[in-house]
Amino acid sequence: MEPAPGAAENSKLRHVEKDVLIPQIMRDRAKERCSDKVQAFTKCCQETGFLMVVKCRQENSALKDCLVGYYSDPLFYEECKAEYLKQREEYRATGIKKKRQKVASNV
Repeated sequence: MEPAPGAAENSKLRHVEKDVLIPQIMRDRAKERCSDKVQAFTKCCQETGFLMVVKCRQENSALKDCLVGYYSDPLFYEECKAEYLKQREEYRATGIKKKRQKVASNV
């Protein structure tokens, strides 16, 4: 059985998709999932001012560990890739680009 026309085209990802678009979805979703740590770090920075580099190390480390945990998770990558492919398929079918939602944070 031959693959459907365009199936090979749809299964290949361009450089910009692999290196920019999917990682952007990963960053946005990881920030959502680590929102408690994002909020703690943001609050610390707002309260501390110029000394935030020294005073907010613990919050920064917790946030970084949370985000890196998601960035290095192959299942999370596949989940975000599937989301991107779904968005791409919808765009190709309708011609309407879905607006990306920004996560409300200062990070």
